[in-house]
Amino acid sequence: MELTDSLKALFMDTAQALKGSARRLFMARTVKELGTGGQRRAEREFGWNRMTIRKGTHELESGFTCLDAFSARGRKRAEEHLPHLLHDMTAIVDRQSQTDPPFRTQRLYTRLSAAEVRRQLIAQKGYTDAALPTVQTITTTLNALGYFPKKGAKSRPPKNSQQPMRSSTK
Repeated sequence: MELTDSLKALFMDTAQALKGSARRLFMARTVKELGTGGQRRAEREFGWNRMTIRKGTHELESGFTCLDAFSARGRKRAEEHLPHLLHDMTAIVDRQSQTDPPFRTQRLYTRLSAAEVRRQLIAQKGYTDAALPTVQTITTTLNALGYFPKKGAKSRPPKNSQQPMRSSTK
């Protein structure tokens, strides 16, 4: 089969537009139409991966769709990179936490902010600034562990005196 530039562009654009199993099946059907040596030719002329073509050919012949492991991809959690992080965080926060005063919930309130917990992890536990996750990630982790930051009571300035105003009747 002779491939013109317009056919090559059509095949490559169609393969880029499709995703997952549909893309692999399209690639396998195209390679099957190319005949003997089609996988190498498709790799050379279209830039397709031969392992993807083989997977598509297997799907085409067997009739079963291979599942993609999308859940296994992506960035790992900070706890997987730093296995002792959760233990060290709870050790720091437990000293400063208290339960809900009316005992209505199981929440633990702490006076430490996530930024302060991060600073203490660096100072006390020997973590480096680059190794630790961001303050937002530490906040999320603390909330998942059941710790919630409690704001301190705002101080009000005391009244100077009880001077009567001109509009008052006293």
